[in-house]
Amino acid sequence: MRRPGRGHWFSRLASVAGASAAGLLLAGAASAEQCRGHVYMTLDTGSMRHAEEIAAILRRHEVQATFFLANEKTPRGDFSLDPSWAGYWKARAEEGHAFGSHTWRHGRFVADQAGGVRYRPQFGDDAGRTISLTPAAVCEELRRVGTAFAAHTGRGLDALWRAPGGHTTPNALAAAKDCGFAHVRWAEAGFLGDELPSDKYPNRLLLERAVRDIRDGDVLMAHLGIWSRKDPFAPMLDPLIAGLKERGLCFRTLREHPGYRAQAVPARLAASAAGGR
Repeated sequence: MRRPGRGHWFSRLASVAGASAAGLLLAGAASAEQCRGHVYMTLDTGSMRHAEEIAAILRRHEVQATFFLANEKTPRGDFSLDPSWAGYWKARAEEGHAFGSHTWRHGRFVADQAGGVRYRPQFGDDAGRTISLTPAAVCEELRRVGTAFAAHTGRGLDALWRAPGGHTTPNALAAAKDCGFAHVRWAEAGFLGDELPSDKYPNRLLLERAVRDIRDGDVLMAHLGIWSRKDPFAPMLDPLIAGLKERGLCFRTLREHPGYRAQAVPARLAASAAGGR
């Protein structure tokens, strides 16, 4: 059998490159029948610096994501769950995204203690101090996000939460579960690295790694803005989504994740959100 010559391979590469470019344009039109797997984009509030840009990218690719909300400081001088952000959150809710709690004060669960947890808020009351929370206070820290969100959007949170930095303790997890919240981490390959220093982790490297390594079932994690990163990763979500779609991976919210789809909003969560309106 005659082996293909070098010219054949150059022609083949050119053909693949052309097909890839076309695939990027048509990726958003891929039907469910064409999906070879599902991935789950999640976005934590962060600084909110790129919130509008990221929303536009999601709309362009017809991707629904899961947002984890905390009341974090923004470059506008306000906080991400202030009334000044009501229009942003209402628009995202109308687009069909899912929403979970990221704690009200974006605090770190430091350690368990008898009858509760040690907690260090980043913003708001007691910012920078380590305080004690009872299980009821843990629930309030999560539910307060839902109260503000319901006031802005007319709907409650999904029964999901994510601890800032992913740092949890057994007592914090138990308290959150008792008041109806399931904790969500992310896949190793799904850590998109937008909070890493851009001189050591340039966008090109992070993008190539993510498109190569993300697999069916992975939960992805990024932020709506990072204060410290000099070269923002947010614009890379555009080629990232296109590249994953080209590989046949379709995007879903965590409401459709097999591990969380049974987490219907419990009556006690819906009631607490309604009470805050």
